[in-house]
Amino acid sequence: MANTPEDRIPVIVGVGEIVDRPKEITEGLEPLDLLELALRRAEQDAGARLLGEVQSLDVVNFLSWRYRDPEKLLAQRLGVSPAHCYYGPVGGESPIRYIHEAAKRIASGECMVAAICGAEAQSTVTKAERAGVKLPWTPFAHDVEEPKRGAAFQKPLAVKLGVFRPVTVYPFYEAASSAHWGQTPREAMAESGTLWSRYSEAAMQNPNAWLKRRYAPEEITTPTADNRLIAWPYNKLMVANPSVNMGGALLLTSLAKARALGIAEDKLIYPLGGASAEEPRDYLLRDQFYESHPQNAVLNAVMDLAGGDGKKFDAIELYSCFPCVPKMARRTLGLGADVQPTVTGGLTFFGAPLNTYMTHAACAMVRRLRDGASLGLLYGQGGFVTKHHALVVSKTPPREALAQETSVQGEADRNKRAVPEFVTEANGRGKVESFTVLYGRGGDVEHGVVMLRIEDDRRTLARIPARDSASLEHLLNMDRTPVGSIGEITMAADGTPEWRVT
Repeated sequence: MANTPEDRIPVIVGVGEIVDRPKEITEGLEPLDLLELALRRAEQDAGARLLGEVQSLDVVNFLSWRYRDPEKLLAQRLGVSPAHCYYGPVGGESPIRYIHEAAKRIASGECMVAAICGAEAQSTVTKAERAGVKLPWTPFAHDVEEPKRGAAFQKPLAVKLGVFRPVTVYPFYEAASSAHWGQTPREAMAESGTLWSRYSEAAMQNPNAWLKRRYAPEEITTPTADNRLIAWPYNKLMVANPSVNMGGALLLTSLAKARALGIAEDKLIYPLGGASAEEPRDYLLRDQFYESHPQNAVLNAVMDLAGGDGKKFDAIELYSCFPCVPKMARRTLGLGADVQPTVTGGLTFFGAPLNTYMTHAACAMVRRLRDGASLGLLYGQGGFVTKHHALVVSKTPPREALAQETSVQGEADRNKRAVPEFVTEANGRGKVESFTVLYGRGGDVEHGVVMLRIEDDRRTLARIPARDSASLEHLLNMDRTPVGSIGEITMAADGTPEWRVT
């Protein structure tokens, strides 16, 4: 830090959160309200007047309500005209990216005060739709295009078979990675339950969490009427919970300005650096599903900032939309099964305000560092294990200037192996690369889906009809993974490949 001017050292100085649980549906706060309130709470937390000087404003994409230029509407509410005023695309990693980019702007002298915020009001919106209640909010902008999400980037066969949403795609990583690690499905399920129980314990301690109680591992992994199977092996308590009303915000400035404003030194949290990388958005254009090269590259880069040892982080947030993500991440970081993976509570239990969970995780991390932790890791991801961004934050000032170049895409791409050709028609033998089984709301099997390697190592997807109990039983064997097993592919009358175990 000795050679870096204090006006080029970024610090997080304020965090603010709001949870809205209205007694009446029409009393629910709209996302713009939640954004503004979270920012004002962040300013109050900093203990200094900063909102009137915001020069960089990032608003995380929200899906519960649609506005035209929400970032400009928010800036108007704050009475500012920031040079950088941005409303981003869909992506669970985006809050960490925005915090990191804001810190880089301060480090480069591009701005002096930055704000990052996100909000969702999905709980209120869903209740209003079900009750037929009109919300007294800013009119919904029907002329604004809906943001592109998973199905827009996937192959028609994936959409036809129902494996184009997060809850039906992440199971491919779950099955492939656990098989690669030599786990039986039963062992993999037990690891998921134990890990998720730890997330619930953290949520129980977080005053801003949506669900504030500990769930035992077996409660999480056992299907019940209230914890129904959605896509094997994931039950409702193993997936993100988007039906929440939440807002979160962070304020950053330079060390020089923080000190000039008299902000207490013990409130200052320093971004030390981070990294980002991506996979193709079409998940079938990936070489395999037992690891993520971008995830590995990003986590290895941030470990380098901690002296090459993941155990140096004494506060960690591993993104938790589905268990496979933190399970892969903790192995890359060299952390054991006893890892404490969250300071927040996870997307199931704290709640998942869609793209902005990591805004709340960053707020929780700041509080944890202020309370005594020394080095924190914030790892977020978006899409289908697609976009990855991690940031290291510290109670201690940095030893050198914040790096401006933070992409590790080259490293991720160097580790990528040949991607198999994808075909939509196949006959003959097919070896299971990964799989899932989709369930209806009543708990009945809709159909199974297998990802297969066929002749010449090409890849396809195939359906297992609900009537094929033998093949489904083979997939759902808890004591032996079906990954690597071989069966017969035929083309159904509707032109869809079907697979049966042989």
